[in-house]
Amino acid sequence: MAGRPRGVDDAAILRATADVVGRVGPAGLTLAAVAREVGVVPGTLMQRFGSKRGLLLALAERAAESAEADARTSPERLRREHGSALAALTALLVESMEPMKTPQTYANHLAFFCLDLGEPDFHAHALTVHRAERGAVEELLTAAVAAGELRAGTDVRPLARSVQAMSSGAGLVWALDREGTLARRMRQEIDEVLARHVALPVPADQEES
Repeated sequence: MAGRPRGVDDAAILRATADVVGRVGPAGLTLAAVAREVGVVPGTLMQRFGSKRGLLLALAERAAESAEADARTSPERLRREHGSALAALTALLVESMEPMKTPQTYANHLAFFCLDLGEPDFHAHALTVHRAERGAVEELLTAAVAAGELRAGTDVRPLARSVQAMSSGAGLVWALDREGTLARRMRQEIDEVLARHVALPVPADQEES
């Protein structure tokens, strides 16, 4: 078996693939377009990934691996950076939407997600991403309860489901009404979902002296 062509590693190719998906969607993506993006010939991609489907499946697999790695490290990192578990939660979800800066880009990534739902091999990776994010959200909500940011006794598991549902829905509504930025919409929606769970400040006359 011939060795792999040298010069461009798989990670760079998959980053370029994600960029092309964002611009034209999975249906419009071609091996030639990705090859131009990274400066190789289409045959290189054929040799490494076998087909367009193989390339997209590799992208889905890499996304799942990255999501699991991020779920292990991002909650603690974001808490250090933002000084609050709830602020870290907002940052986590806003960061997850970072590639989707325009409604068209969102639509193209959504089309890739629909591919994830329609094919078992893709769905397995999408489910891994979903579960990894859920774990990170639950971790940060649990930390928020422990820190007194959320009310004592808050059941974080159903709340995490609501937060994830909001995250998906906010992007879709924003892509439709196109008001403001996606990051701003995400912050607004997160605040609304969490509002009734946020711990109220203790009145000054009830604080321990």
